[in-house]
Amino acid sequence: MREVPARPGRNDVDPLLEGTSGEPLIVVGTDADLAAVVVRIMRKNRLGDTPVGYVPTDPGSPAARLWGLPADPSEALALARKGEPRPRVLVRDDSGGVLLGEAVVGPVTGEAYCDDTVAFRGSARSFVVRPGAEGVDVRVTRGLFRRVTEVSGRACQLGCHPAEVVQNGVRHPRPVTRWTWYRHTEDLLAITDS
Repeated sequence: MREVPARPGRNDVDPLLEGTSGEPLIVVGTDADLAAVVVRIMRKNRLGDTPVGYVPTDPGSPAARLWGLPADPSEALALARKGEPRPRVLVRDDSGGVLLGEAVVGPVTGEAYCDDTVAFRGSARSFVVRPGAEGVDVRVTRGLFRRVTEVSGRACQLGCHPAEVVQNGVRHPRPVTRWTWYRHTEDLLAITDS
C-alpha cells in the first residue's frame, strides 16, 4: 500500500504503474482521486492490463453507485482485493479528463445533443451526464414542474451560455460554453460488483 496525495498526478501514479503487470491498482479516495488515477492509466496505455478497484471515502459517491460497490468500506476493500475485473465503459471529455461518476451542469441555457438526438434546447435546471452502457447517459431536468428527459448514446455535446461544470465532484475552475463527453475506444478493467 502506498499513500499518494489527493487527485494524484503523473509523478505519483506513473511509478506505481511501472512495477505492475496485471496486478490490481486499488484507489481509496474520492471520485476525483479515482479519475486522476484512471487518467494516468489511460495516458500510459495500460487500460488493458491494469485492473482498478475502488474504495470510496464518500458514502454518496456516484462512481461507487454506478459500479455497484458495497457501502461499507471494509466490504468495498474486500471486493477490490478479491473481485474479478470486468470491462467497463470509459468516458472521456474534451478537456483531457475522464468521467467515472457524474458531471452536473446547471442551471444552463443552450443546447445539447446525444449522438443525433437533441437532449435539450433552451433552458434547463440541471444537465447530468453519467457513464452508461453505450457511452453516456444524459438526464435533463427542465421547468417549474421538473420535467425530466433521458437520452443515451456514444457521445454528448453541450453548447451553452457560460455555465459551471462539476465533474467527479470537482468544480471546473471557470465557466464553460461547451463540453463534450464520449466513449473511449478502450474499456476500463474495473473490479465491480455488477
